[in-house]
Amino acid sequence: MSAVIEERTAPERMPALYLSHGAPPLADDPVWPGQLAAWSADLPRPKAILVVSAHWEEAPLALGAVETVPLVYDFWGFPEHYYRVTYGAPGAPELAEAVRKLLRAPGTPVQDVPDRGLDHGAYVPLVEMYPGADIPVLQVSMPTLDPQKLLEIGRKLAPLRDEGVLIIGSGFFTHNLAALRQAGGGVPGWSAEFDDWGHRALEAGDVDALVGFIRKSPAGRLAHPRTEHFAPLFVALGAADASGELDAQKSVIDGFWMGLAKRSVQFG
Repeated sequence: MSAVIEERTAPERMPALYLSHGAPPLADDPVWPGQLAAWSADLPRPKAILVVSAHWEEAPLALGAVETVPLVYDFWGFPEHYYRVTYGAPGAPELAEAVRKLLRAPGTPVQDVPDRGLDHGAYVPLVEMYPGADIPVLQVSMPTLDPQKLLEIGRKLAPLRDEGVLIIGSGFFTHNLAALRQAGGGVPGWSAEFDDWGHRALEAGDVDALVGFIRKSPAGRLAHPRTEHFAPLFVALGAADASGELDAQKSVIDGFWMGLAKRSVQFG
């Protein structure tokens, strides 16, 4: 019987995802919402969703709201209708308890922040992927940006996949808004170069290269002057690596949005 959700039969193992979440205007893009919807339609239906977003860094690792799950409108200067978006997904207290057990057993500190809701890195893609808002969702914080430590967190969380939990790392495959403004339109060379390098590293299953992406990739520091938007990839990578599924990866979404790479990857 599942530790997360009771079932008469074992749920299907869920993949682990890393997705680029764009920004609130993703909802108005003519292509991207349909890509996300098609992706979720091809997945087994999750029993619950665990999200790690670039927009919540807190140590020790924190669990967000588990009963009523509010939204955090963590952006400024956008048109009013983006602040009226709702996503009333149920909380996931059983998933929260399973996360506590998996992380505390090896001695990883865990804290509860019961009033912390889903930020735009979590709800913007979920609105498109699961618009019914009928799947329990839990967001947890990134307690570090260290790739090795995030890999280990993903490995510890990997058993949840066999309990029907969809693990999502949400960021942006390239992310440098200041350099983007200076580029004056189009896709900057640093964004295209990093996207190509990252795609090849993922296809090769080269975890060492990905962990050392700042030093080993072309334009790594330009693509990620601060690394919080690439960091969630390592939680998904760890959850896949623990199950020996790094070879079973594919880029489901690629291309660019306002010059930034929106590459999104499925493991398993």
